[in-house]
Amino acid sequence: MKNLVKKIHDEFANFSNNCQAQVEKGNKAAGTRARKNALEITKMMKDFRKKSVEHAKA
Repeated sequence: MKNLVKKIHDEFANFSNNCQAQVEKGNKAAGTRARKNALEITKMMKDFRKKSVEHAKA
């Protein structure tokens, strides 16, 4: 679970950097990368929720 949390943290950092590049510099490619990061974060958060519930039951 620690590994998953680290991956989520890293992906969010990438998302944040890409969003900043899009908003502040008008970088369209960064916007595309930010959207991709957002999808990955969504998938990982669902996995986190599943593992968290399993961990709580144990």
